[in-house]
Amino acid sequence: MTTEKSLIDSALRGWKSNIEQADKVFGGLSPAQLEQEVAPGKNRLIYLWGHLAAVNDRLLPLLGIGERLHPEFDDMFISNPDNSVLIVSEETLKTAWQEINQKLWEGIAKFSASDWAERHTAVSEQDFEREPHRNRFAVLLGRTAHLAYHVGQAALAQRKT
Repeated sequence: MTTEKSLIDSALRGWKSNIEQADKVFGGLSPAQLEQEVAPGKNRLIYLWGHLAAVNDRLLPLLGIGERLHPEFDDMFISNPDNSVLIVSEETLKTAWQEINQKLWEGIAKFSASDWAERHTAVSEQDFEREPHRNRFAVLLGRTAHLAYHVGQAALAQRKT
């Protein structure tokens, strides 16, 4: 295995591990537990889960995998703070979470090392020439850290109960 493939494999394992941890943390919560706030006056767990689903859904076009599956999540989980708009049900969110992550995994699992080094769709060709680090692999690393952060928040909040 080349160094590049080894690094990519490690990053993909990290991504998959964090998705599985999120499945375990959020998927095992009751509707009442999903209403729990991370900290007093902060986001509820269902909002965090929806936020992660919306961010992962945005990865589909950003990485050039395909169209978003749930653009309606932006209003609920990205553009507005928790409790400002109606949020989908636990069942709807769980189904969407699984759909989004399945499509995302199917897409990223096919990428070659050179695919990972390509620019993501939010950077112009001119900017990418100047900043080649703005590539798909950098997006994966950043979003894996984002995912891990929020899963950690949820896990800590869950222990408080």
